[in-house]
Amino acid sequence: MSGIVGHTMYAILGGKAAVAQKLPIAPLIHRHYASYLAGAYMGCDIQIMPEAICVDTGEEVGFGTAPLERSPLTGGAVKPWTLKFEGKEYRPRDIHHMFYGRAHVVFGWVPAERKYIVPWDHLPDYAARVFQDARDLYGPGDRKLAYLFGWLAHIVGDSLIKSVQPGITLNLLDGKYTPANRPIQDLVTLHEVGRKELRLDWASLLSDLAETPVEPVQLHYMRIGQPRGLLAADFPDAWAPQHEALLLRVLAENRRYQQIRNPRLMKQYALKQQGTRWVCDEELSRKTGGLSYAEMVALADKANLRHALWEMGEAVALLFSQVVERVPYLQNLPDPSVPGWEELTVRWKAS
Repeated sequence: MSGIVGHTMYAILGGKAAVAQKLPIAPLIHRHYASYLAGAYMGCDIQIMPEAICVDTGEEVGFGTAPLERSPLTGGAVKPWTLKFEGKEYRPRDIHHMFYGRAHVVFGWVPAERKYIVPWDHLPDYAARVFQDARDLYGPGDRKLAYLFGWLAHIVGDSLIKSVQPGITLNLLDGKYTPANRPIQDLVTLHEVGRKELRLDWASLLSDLAETPVEPVQLHYMRIGQPRGLLAADFPDAWAPQHEALLLRVLAENRRYQQIRNPRLMKQYALKQQGTRWVCDEELSRKTGGLSYAEMVALADKANLRHALWEMGEAVALLFSQVVERVPYLQNLPDPSVPGWEELTVRWKAS
């Protein structure tokens, strides 16, 4: 569960944990919630782009780097999609190789660049440099800070669910992070946890995050662009300013294509009622070996999915707190709660 459903949920739970722990950054991320959730997905997964083009309809289909033999729209043939930029063509796998590790920081680098991996115990320091540079180099404004906290939520979520770091145990059908498990995790998280327990409006959340602007600070934490600030001083390697224009094009493409994907995902994840039963998409069921939705829910309950999600929220908030400890201005953010309308009424109504 590391796609948009999983990462959005991890960020939501991390935000709730931050509120419970009274972290000073909690109001900030909730004031700029769409940007926070955007950072939790598009802040890392730069491969959000089509994989192919449906020959029958001409529409873009699939998800970058995931092989696609037939069109999900018609069942017909597909042809490869490419990103065209400055006279060159890039397949999604090319983009993934160039930028994925840079966004995920602690893993995901291609073999030739693995020397640039930031050790897990150095991640709070790396992030702290980014946050200080965000204020010093990119000026005032909290939206970009919310995006950065979303980015950190993604790194935590991926690292734990993919067992890059220990801490989350979620064994369903055939291991912790497998193609057969993904539909179970996504469907149960979306419906049982998200809709029923947290009362989330998934369509609105995903629509809002896909419409957020590109945040220039993303190029900085990915070490694309000219080396500068505290990040360059303490992490001087791996900077690649020659790719700045291409990355900006990629980030814009991520947002464009996610807006196309969102209604498709909502349709695919929808449940249909048949008598007293709820039935999920046939293709999602096939990926699990033919499980019914009720069987998926039972498996998730047996594997204690909710406890794993609680652990994820705690882990996200822990990294948030470690960053706040290292960045003084994050400890002294303005209190947005005062004065409230009741207090202003007392002061002003009779004047």
